[in-house]
Amino acid sequence: MSFSDRPYLREIQLKRDKIDNFEVYPFSIPAINELDYLEFHPDVTFFVGENGAGKSTLVEAIAVAMGFNAEGGTKQSTFATNKTHSLLHEYLKPIRSFKHPRDGYFLRAESFYNLATLMDEVGYLQSYGGRSLHQQSHGESFMATLLNKLRGDGLYIMDEPEAALSPARQMAAVSAIHQLVQENSQFIIATHSPILLAYPRAKIYQFSQTGIYEVAYEDTEHYAITKDFLNHHQQMMKVLMEE
Repeated sequence: MSFSDRPYLREIQLKRDKIDNFEVYPFSIPAINELDYLEFHPDVTFFVGENGAGKSTLVEAIAVAMGFNAEGGTKQSTFATNKTHSLLHEYLKPIRSFKHPRDGYFLRAESFYNLATLMDEVGYLQSYGGRSLHQQSHGESFMATLLNKLRGDGLYIMDEPEAALSPARQMAAVSAIHQLVQENSQFIIATHSPILLAYPRAKIYQFSQTGIYEVAYEDTEHYAITKDFLNHHQQMMKVLMEE
């Protein structure tokens, strides 16, 4: 596949003219309030920011706008345990490539347990490695999904996948993601992980109180704070534990 064939999802645009009130959720979130459009890298695009900054809200809306279940899984996953997702997807316009992905998945840490339960109930485990996801640790089941369910030539959207992964498994996830990128896949990932964020050439969008802007890896708070803590952990712990 040539570069011109990807990304499968080139950009998303916010239909600002269709929004009646920017003071109500989710449009009141500063990052969403200032959004016009976002362009995606053909390989990997990351969303970073503090909790509540809107990155998970937007990544969820992108997934739903692209036809995925709000709670995760493939486009054929139709289960719903709690309808808590926003209506933001109705105000997004996806700009797609002429090349359609053959595979796709929305991997969401928050509701992965519900998806695993469904897979056990319907007995659809072969594509996850043939073993019950509930008979594995959270991290093992995540890696089983990455290594077995995702087949390549796909659009993969992830919300905080590191929530289930140890640092060693986060590095294993980087390797799995890279293998899938080599197999003509595109990733859009909301994350707090400085390990995942280190993926080379990725586009990183910082979500803040002033909007969304592109940032270099070394300029993310995740990198700076983690590096400073590891280099000065004794001093940092003294400060944190002072009365």
